[in-house]
Amino acid sequence: MNAPKSKTAAAASPLQQDPHRTSEPREKVLEVAIGRAVRSFRRQKAMTVAELSKRTGLSIGMLSKIENGVTSPSLTTLQTLSHALSVPLTAFFRRYEENREAMHVKAGEAVEMERAGTRAGHQYHLLGHIGANASGVIVEPYLITLTELSDVFPTFQHDGIEFLHMLEGEVEYLHGDETYLLQPGDSLIFDADAPHGPVGLNKLPARYLSIITYPQAD
Repeated sequence: MNAPKSKTAAAASPLQQDPHRTSEPREKVLEVAIGRAVRSFRRQKAMTVAELSKRTGLSIGMLSKIENGVTSPSLTTLQTLSHALSVPLTAFFRRYEENREAMHVKAGEAVEMERAGTRAGHQYHLLGHIGANASGVIVEPYLITLTELSDVFPTFQHDGIEFLHMLEGEVEYLHGDETYLLQPGDSLIFDADAPHGPVGLNKLPARYLSIITYPQAD
């Protein structure tokens, strides 16, 4: 087994999300939703604020206010933006209109299922699922159990980012050219496009959480 260099969480770049940020006051919710949509569509077009300003005739300051949700754009302004960004006018309101879903799965009620490529003795329990949503990201959380009946198998390879957290047992987990020894309490996060999977089942039964995230289809 290779001994890869330790990559601690402390070495990661500062996180951009503020998990304790409060929501905007109710009267600003629509403006915030529109602003986020404008920014998202602009970035999808790889367009700077200055470039959007030239296309629309709106000042950079006004566009900044719109994207930050501090002003309420007129219908005429939204029509101008929709033409410049090549999106329907209604696209700016989707974040405001969409429901925000949640799924609560009680202990013992997770759905046992097979994923593409699942091998003998690998039990996958899907812990919850939300389909199309405003974030544009699909998340699949699984509880995976390996026993004496489990095969060691050719590695997986798929889109997205995968996060593992070891709960019980001990496995050797391959990612790309590196093999990691996962023991209870250990975590591993990686680009799932590289070949990956358990290649050594050292202590069984083994249980770990696998959380896969990937962009939702258009």
